[in-house]
Amino acid sequence: MKITINGTPHDLRATTVAEALEEAGFTGKLATALNGDFVPAGLRATTALTEGAALEVLAPMQGG
Repeated sequence: MKITINGTPHDLRATTVAEALEEAGFTGKLATALNGDFVPAGLRATTALTEGAALEVLAPMQGG
């Protein structure tokens, strides 16, 4: 399935947000949005991807 992750096209076998994160190598605490809608961590395993979806992944950073 072809989706966009953080603006970069990817061709993945994943069918859910959780699978896409794993396949793309994302780990740790993350914030995710699918097609502009926030996806809580607890719903990633059941949130389905569709062809052409846009997934945004953000990792919190510390600093001042």
